[in-house]
Amino acid sequence: MAKRLEGRVALVTGASRGIGRSIAFRFAEEGALVAVNYQKNREMAEEVCKAIKALGGEAVAIQGDVGDLDAIPDFVKRVLEHFEVIDILVNNAGIYLETSLSDPKMAVMERLMQVNVHGLVRLSAEVIPGMIERRYGKILNLASIAALGTSVEGTSGYGTTKAAVNLITKRTAFEVGRHNINVNAIAPGLIRTDMGMPEKDPTEIKARIQGYGENSVLGRIGEPDEIAHAALFLVSDESAFITGQVLVVDGGRTNFLSHSA
Repeated sequence: MAKRLEGRVALVTGASRGIGRSIAFRFAEEGALVAVNYQKNREMAEEVCKAIKALGGEAVAIQGDVGDLDAIPDFVKRVLEHFEVIDILVNNAGIYLETSLSDPKMAVMERLMQVNVHGLVRLSAEVIPGMIERRYGKILNLASIAALGTSVEGTSGYGTTKAAVNLITKRTAFEVGRHNINVNAIAPGLIRTDMGMPEKDPTEIKARIQGYGENSVLGRIGEPDEIAHAALFLVSDESAFITGQVLVVDGGRTNFLSHSA
């Protein structure tokens, strides 16, 4: 049986851990050649590549800070030097910092915008011309249910940047659709990652998991692989007629809250 991404080249940002790591593995399992982007931890990125190669896949670790807009062309160039093309771009890299909007920490807001919004736009713009030339491309952005009105204290600034990602997804899809490029997003709920659960105290982590479960339809948090499965669908040919959409993968959290309000 043919693999769903056989021979496709995928650049996955923030792929040394968490959701990005799971996406890199899932794509490789389906035949993709994967550029594993990382910002600081080369060792973790190399471990991902080593594991992919052990399964018979091909991967390369590519350093690059999505928040450094001037450096983005260089790290895209390094991907192209290795694989020649980029068929799939997953804008997974992002940061979470707490701030309100009624009393904002402007330095925090600026950093959130720089990485979560400006970096995503700059990287996509760097990759799109090659996709247009080949008349093929898949762009997948990682958003968040924080942009959908879920009320968790401290997430307003972060949620604002992810709301921007949602609109960027729709507008980019509109602009490049005629070139056979699909642009979609995934809005995850709480996922078992370092970013999703930054608490160090086991009691606090347990309380966070329990609280999310009590306010969602499925009664639990998600796993990185569950986002990776959705990502695979949205970059495969099975979703060829889907573009400009934000797929919520949250165990029914937003559905639960909308019906319990």
